[in-house]
Amino acid sequence: MDYKAAGAPKLGKKAPKHQEHNAHGSNKKPFGQRASKEDLLARMKKAAEAKKAE
Repeated sequence: MDYKAAGAPKLGKKAPKHQEHNAHGSNKKPFGQRASKEDLLARMKKAAEAKKAE
């Protein structure tokens, strides 16, 4: 007997479980608002300097 084929098919495996409240493209964070890599690196360097100063 083929036990794998028994029962109802399971659907929707690819769908996310929930929506993030600040996902890109939502009202709180519309598309095009993602920071550039240069901005990210500058922010990371500033944070590293602040941590080093402590």
